[in-house]
Amino acid sequence: MVFSAQHQALGPQLAGAGTCRPRRPAASSSSVISASLHESGLSSQQTLSRKPLHWIRKKTLALSSVSAVAAAAGGGFLFHLASGTPPPGNPGGGGGWGWGSGGGGDGGGFWSHIFSPLSAIAEEDQTAAGGGQEWDSHGLPANIVVQLNKLSGFKKYKISEIFFFDRRKCTTVSGTEDSFFEMVSLRQGGVYTKAQLLKELETLASCGMFEKVDLEGKTKPDGSLSLTVSFTESTWQSADSFRCINVGLLPQSKQVEMDSDMTDREKLQYFRSQEKDYKRRIERSRPCLLPIPVQREVLQMLRAQGKLSARLLQRIRDKVQKWYQDEGYACAQVVNFGNLNTREIVCEVVEGDITNLDIKFQDKLGNICEGNTQLGVIRRELPKQLRQGHVFNIEAGKQALRNINSLALFSNIEVNPRPDEKNEGGIIVEIKLKELEQRSSDVSTEWSIVPGHNGRPTLASIQPGGTVTFEHRNIKGLNRSIHGSVASSNILNPQDDLAFKLEYVHPYLDGLYNPKNRTFRASCFNSRKLSPVFTGGSVVEEVPPMWVDRVGFKANVTESFTQQSKLTYGLVLEEITTRDETNTICTHGTRPLPSGALSMDGPPTTLSGTGIDRMAFVQANITRDNTKFVNGAIVGERNVFQLDQGLGIGSKFPFFNRHQLSVTRFFQLSAVKEGAGKPPPPVLVVHGRYGGCVGDLPGYDAFTLGGPYSVRGYNMGELGACRNILELATELRFPVLNTHMYAFAEHGTDLGSSKDVKGNPTEFFRKVGHGSSYGVGVKLGLVRMEYAVDHNASTGAMFFRFGERF
Repeated sequence: MVFSAQHQALGPQLAGAGTCRPRRPAASSSSVISASLHESGLSSQQTLSRKPLHWIRKKTLALSSVSAVAAAAGGGFLFHLASGTPPPGNPGGGGGWGWGSGGGGDGGGFWSHIFSPLSAIAEEDQTAAGGGQEWDSHGLPANIVVQLNKLSGFKKYKISEIFFFDRRKCTTVSGTEDSFFEMVSLRQGGVYTKAQLLKELETLASCGMFEKVDLEGKTKPDGSLSLTVSFTESTWQSADSFRCINVGLLPQSKQVEMDSDMTDREKLQYFRSQEKDYKRRIERSRPCLLPIPVQREVLQMLRAQGKLSARLLQRIRDKVQKWYQDEGYACAQVVNFGNLNTREIVCEVVEGDITNLDIKFQDKLGNICEGNTQLGVIRRELPKQLRQGHVFNIEAGKQALRNINSLALFSNIEVNPRPDEKNEGGIIVEIKLKELEQRSSDVSTEWSIVPGHNGRPTLASIQPGGTVTFEHRNIKGLNRSIHGSVASSNILNPQDDLAFKLEYVHPYLDGLYNPKNRTFRASCFNSRKLSPVFTGGSVVEEVPPMWVDRVGFKANVTESFTQQSKLTYGLVLEEITTRDETNTICTHGTRPLPSGALSMDGPPTTLSGTGIDRMAFVQANITRDNTKFVNGAIVGERNVFQLDQGLGIGSKFPFFNRHQLSVTRFFQLSAVKEGAGKPPPPVLVVHGRYGGCVGDLPGYDAFTLGGPYSVRGYNMGELGACRNILELATELRFPVLNTHMYAFAEHGTDLGSSKDVKGNPTEFFRKVGHGSSYGVGVKLGLVRMEYAVDHNASTGAMFFRFGERF
């Protein structure tokens, strides 16, 4: 499963294109700012006075769109987070400096820009590149300063350069190097009319960033214009307190516009009313998620600078938004700063509160249709952070994808947060699903590869094997299913070793809406495997194979405590038959004698001594798996404990307790940057396994030592068959190119318990009961190529293994 994220930055919309709508003014009890344009339209002067005034906030500083795409190999599903960073908000109430529509406002359009990322990108690209439009030469002498009102209203002018001139510092820098560059929607190489340039000046004058701002053009020899933004940065009194609030979902108040004919007393009452409204707004707001340490860092920034400036507010905004983005809150954005010119600055944040969850089903063509799966099946897989009342987090969206995908019911999954049109500032999480076909079947053929001489891969038979599988999934829309398979190693003559399995799976045993997560499984089966117990040691010539057939019924319940921990318990009823290579029932193990004849007085193959056993036992298994992938390498820990308890039912009334514990640790030896294409870290694997049995123990169920999943460098069961077993292993993995190499060392012992197995197969087949090995290997896709040294004989051999050792 591969997850990736794409980040796109959307620049401000072109003012003249009509994408930014003027808002009604918002009052401020503490900041005194007025704006007026000269008749020429060339400059704007903002003055500070002792009376509280209002100011208009129209300019959108920055819009961003965050999307996450996840794909799973073979699954064919898609996870799409089509979320824009929350748009410039409408904080309402008292004054301040904001990104967006300002306070009060006329309602509506709160999220309109941000959730149109494609159109925004298209508009920005068109603006930046001149939209492919033809442009007109200014027709004036080169290198002269020209006022905007002197330009022709019928021409389209190309802006070849943009400079910023800071009047206080008397410095000039190119556009992209100044922090105020994001305030300007004009771009180098863009083509604009006189009306668009004047509109840009009006927008800059009313954004609250500047006490004074002018736009001057300078003619270029090629007919284009060089534009200079001359400004005086706005400043406010110093502050010694910082407060961050979440203003998402707050109702937007309709503000009464101040009449220019108001008397001084009426104006004073107006501003007092606005101050009360803003205080009430702060009281109705909720605490933001920004942690105290980050707020303290912002406070240190305020105290270090002293006087508050527009650039400092930009840096504070960037710091606050960076924390939200780093923590996965992709829809959070600072929308306003209030209480300017007071001792406490209020930072208003729209965090992206989830107001609803909308689950939809799609047909193969992507059209909305009625689904078969019940909605409760989907809802119970969603993390709490993706439900109503929580703030949208992109990691919660990814977790929802993984959980829904684990149901194996859908070919395509999309998670799309979109704006809630009924609740400004709210997010509706939309989940779109394409269901798999309920019924499916498959036929496959295969040739088995087994270890040959010195471990080299060899065809088990030239005759192909085959498997027929069928499945009916999602019965009644409750994720219940029936699976069936029939397999044979000889598809040309399947009567020899026909194996089958039919399984019914019933999840949500305690009810769909019960938080307890238990799944019931029932299956009937018939299988055949080669027994590693009745095989020869290193000094014994090839021993005739012994096959163990099992047919029976199994029912169990799996209870998931967490994503990492689960418990399985159930009942097993089975009949076990041991057969030789001629498919004849075999009661004792055999080995070749020096004369070439076979010794038939080996250990009994079954508990009953007839070659056929019947028994019933209870089986339990608890697993805790905290492993994860870091750039493709497994790190973490995994613990497995299994218990089989005989009930005294069956042949010879078997009563036993067989138990085993496996503990594996994957230690990450160095920190690495995570991401696609990044190298995996070196990993140290430490593994231990203990097994024991008390009571009746048939030979075919004895623990075996040796093999690719026990002690490498030996064949299956080559070291011994015992009642008690202890295995220790360590492996050092280190990345090489696009794979990893490893060195390993392993040891296994029977703890002296081989003699307690009926007939002592270890002694009969001349096995040593213990062994060690060491070697090196490399992972080639699904294949492990290993060179292992048998420490008992001090000889080495090359092995090819499939799958993982741990």
